[in-house]
Amino acid sequence: MFTGIVEELGEITAVENLDDACRFRVRGPVVTDGAKHGDSIAVNGVCLTVVEHEGDEFTADVMAETLKRSSLGALTVGSRVNLERPTAVGARLGGHIVQGHVDGTGQVLERTPSEHWEIVRIALPADLARYVVEKGSITVDGISLTVVEAGSDHFTVSLIPTTLALTTLGLKQPGDPVNLEVDIVAKYVERLMATTGGAAK
Repeated sequence: MFTGIVEELGEITAVENLDDACRFRVRGPVVTDGAKHGDSIAVNGVCLTVVEHEGDEFTADVMAETLKRSSLGALTVGSRVNLERPTAVGARLGGHIVQGHVDGTGQVLERTPSEHWEIVRIALPADLARYVVEKGSITVDGISLTVVEAGSDHFTVSLIPTTLALTTLGLKQPGDPVNLEVDIVAKYVERLMATTGGAAK
């Protein structure tokens, strides 16, 4: 489990395209400290497994399903990525519960800067819109954010200078894809309501 609090801005140092998968080598001095084979690290919000670890870099395999559902297939050598290690049991939950299981991708539509923050509007797939509510939580490229406005086909988030400086959202431009993970609690509630006919049992 992750919290959506990005630990560092890493970099893709190698990409190996396989027949039905892809292997990335990622540089991240913070998240590789103490890392070992089999550990999980979230890369732009996608939970990946460490295959190899050497120095401040690790490699991870990405299967076809993940490439289909996320924006990882668009990464190239030099791409910056948000990195986070799983949260430890008993640690503070600084963001919200994030699984690292991307539900789909959105697209940056517009950036509106102001003196102390920036509003970013992001396109929202129709099948995810019902899970997004104003003042609710959403994960964008692995970043736990609060929804400012929730529309039928978009939502907005307000970014503070720290988020702009230390994550990929400071670099994304209109047209760029982003990974989206909606709040898992909303999906559980929907499932429960469907199986109980909307009534408490």
